[in-house]
Amino acid sequence: MKVPLLDLKAQYQKIKNEINNALNRVLESQRFILGPEVKELEAWVAEYIGTRHAVGVASGSDALLVSLMAIGVGHEDAVITTPFTFFATAGSIARLGAIPVFVDILESTYNIDPEGIRRLLLSLKRSREGYYIYNGKKVKAIIPVHLFGQSADMDPIVSLASEHNLRIIEDVAQSIGAEYKGKKLGSIGDFGAFSFFPSKNLGGYGDGGIITTNDDEYAEKLRILRVHGAKNKYFHDYVGLNSRLDTIQAAVLLVKSKYIDQWNSMRQAAAMRYFELFQNTPLIDNGLVRLPEVAPYSTRHVWNQFTIRVANRNELRSYLAEKGIGTGVYYPLSLHLQNCFKYLGYRVGDFPVSEKLQNEVISIPIFPEITASQQEYVVESILQFYQERGLV
Repeated sequence: MKVPLLDLKAQYQKIKNEINNALNRVLESQRFILGPEVKELEAWVAEYIGTRHAVGVASGSDALLVSLMAIGVGHEDAVITTPFTFFATAGSIARLGAIPVFVDILESTYNIDPEGIRRLLLSLKRSREGYYIYNGKKVKAIIPVHLFGQSADMDPIVSLASEHNLRIIEDVAQSIGAEYKGKKLGSIGDFGAFSFFPSKNLGGYGDGGIITTNDDEYAEKLRILRVHGAKNKYFHDYVGLNSRLDTIQAAVLLVKSKYIDQWNSMRQAAAMRYFELFQNTPLIDNGLVRLPEVAPYSTRHVWNQFTIRVANRNELRSYLAEKGIGTGVYYPLSLHLQNCFKYLGYRVGDFPVSEKLQNEVISIPIFPEITASQQEYVVESILQFYQERGLV
């Protein structure tokens, strides 16, 4: 049996006619840049997330970048975030000349530790303007990442940001539809940055992203920044960039948007099935597999990934690959240890939880169409791996 990490073909077959019709409408219109489907998608996202505005951009990476640009982050600034995330979270900060300031994660949820943010801020001095100063840079914002489909703990982060005049950019790349205490992610901070990369739980057929906000002025600035900083063509108020969501991607996403709640529910059902299957094995009691935890404040976890912690991770991955089972490692090297961030001066041991998990995590197949028999095969294969090595 083959079980891919993600099966996009199965999804496409079910909505093929709707997708093809939507694409044909765009082809017939020949309106490929900021066509009517983009505005329609922006309106849907704003309503779905519960914000006043949504602004389509070219990618999830640009959603972070343009949000940072909107609050004026630059060479004199620093932004707090997690080292246990995809590169774009910190990369967008560095691209603007600002400094990423890392805070370790919670072992239970893989998300940034609010108490760590508080301790960091308390260790810093404040400027006359009221900014906290980190290595000579003004701390302007926090980017909490809602990793793997589960919310970071937002209440204490919002409280810290409000108390210390910091903006919040939620990285919701993996978590559209997820909720924190009944609130949709992307509606809690100043901005929500979403990705429509094909592997996301709401993915397009190429790159794409969107930014949500409740602030009218920020929304207008986002719209200007995404078209080279020009509100009126050829008259530039800012140094912006070319970051527009393609009309073709918007058309695809409008079709898929009708199914997002259904697909998220199917992911939740698959996750619950994994919990049951693993708990019927000795793997948990023997400490060979640790299942993900759902925090009580995470009122809707959408399971973009099902990430477990295991012993002998790399050997297990090879074994599963031989059995036709796809896996992923998110992420094998924490950002503070990446070569490109050596200049920040972090060392091994600075963020022990992140460093520990980078060597233990493995994501196993989960997608709406995964079958019970496929999941049984995955768990049975993991059990067999440890049995063959005399560990069970």
